Amino acid sequence: MFIKKSKTKFDKQHIWHPYTSIINPLTCYSVKKANGVILKLTNGIKLIDGMSSWWSCIHGYNNKILNKAIKKQLKKMSHVMFGGIYHNEAIKLCKNLINITPNNLECVFLTDSGSVTIEVALKMALQYWQAHGEYRKNILTLRHGYHGDTFGAMSVCDPDNSMHNIYKKYLSLNIFADSPKCKFNDIWNENDINSFKYLLNKHYKTIACVILEPIVQGAGGMKIYNPMYLKRVSELCKQYKILLIIDEIATGFGRTGKMFAFEHAGITPDILCLGKSLTGGYMTLSATITSKKIANIISNSKAGCFMHGPTFMGNPLSCSVANANIKILNKNKWFNKVKKIEKHFKKKFLPLLNSNKVLDVRILGAIGIIETINYIDINKIQKFFINNGVWIRPYGKLIYLMPPYIIKKKELNILTNSILSLF
Repeated sequence: MFIKKSKTKFDKQHIWHPYTSIINPLTCYSVKKANGVILKLTNGIKLIDGMSSWWSCIHGYNNKILNKAIKKQLKKMSHVMFGGIYHNEAIKLCKNLINITPNNLECVFLTDSGSVTIEVALKMALQYWQAHGEYRKNILTLRHGYHGDTFGAMSVCDPDNSMHNIYKKYLSLNIFADSPKCKFNDIWNENDINSFKYLLNKHYKTIACVILEPIVQGAGGMKIYNPMYLKRVSELCKQYKILLIIDEIATGFGRTGKMFAFEHAGITPDILCLGKSLTGGYMTLSATITSKKIANIISNSKAGCFMHGPTFMGNPLSCSVANANIKILNKNKWFNKVKKIEKHFKKKFLPLLNSNKVLDVRILGAIGIIETINYIDINKIQKFFINNGVWIRPYGKLIYLMPPYIIKKKELNILTNSILSLF
């Protein structure tokens, strides 16, 4: 039995937060409610959210349309197993996903988190080659990549990234090409693809698939690379008949100024992974989408089916809010909102390239990244931002913003000005 403690003390002593020590945890702040782009703390302080709750709440908090969808579905059923059963919201969602993705992507596997959808995609690729009578276990990916925290996902994250390097000895050994050097707006340098091309040519007989984050590498380093790199990867995968998995978990649903980031390169993946903003940040849900051809080959494998099935697969509540989210996005109002955010970021942040404290500035769509010369004291800078009325959570040497698309100019100004005051 626990002795009565304050909520703050209980949280600090008994609750593990992401990437945090239980002995010496980072300071956590108690949120009472959220509305629009505002997080209201228990002590009454209001914070403008610059993170979209890890890049997912694209329409902000307490959205009337998304709220209504959940309430309506809740009266019918909150959950039902997906084994041997289907329901209208899942049917509707899969139709919606097929409609907004490339024509070849026809078969949808619904899961319950971003990491799991990566596991599913990798298992699809492995089972695909098993159905061809081949044992292919290697996966080709990029350095500075991040795909999640489960074991399969970790095995295709940058092996030297501090987030996962303590598990290196336990993970499957995969193949890592140098990350792209050419930035988004740079003149394309064909040499940028050499590392990837060399490794693919050397190992293609044992490679089951290629997996990468399109255009924007997320938590592995926040790199934004040239679309031509992705185009060349796609061409090489077709040449060597290797499956291409695109991880749109962080970038999908408008964040980069396109509905999906791979559209910047004009390519089509063999397997597409979606999550985060799929439900507008309301509930956990992800989707792995592939072609009918690949799905049929997997289904004709030795197992006779695809061997995966999460308990909360196709959860009706999650599907209902995802459908409402896609309905909002299909009105295309997000496009101009994201463009305005991008324009604001460029005006405010590009001058920081002249600062002796800044290594680089990277901007695309509703993503603004400042890479500093020195590592950041997270606790110290977090307190500074709280005192300035904003919620911004840097890490490593990166201070970045990914605000909800609905943010107003005044709120965006407060966010960006709070960062500028550091320099």
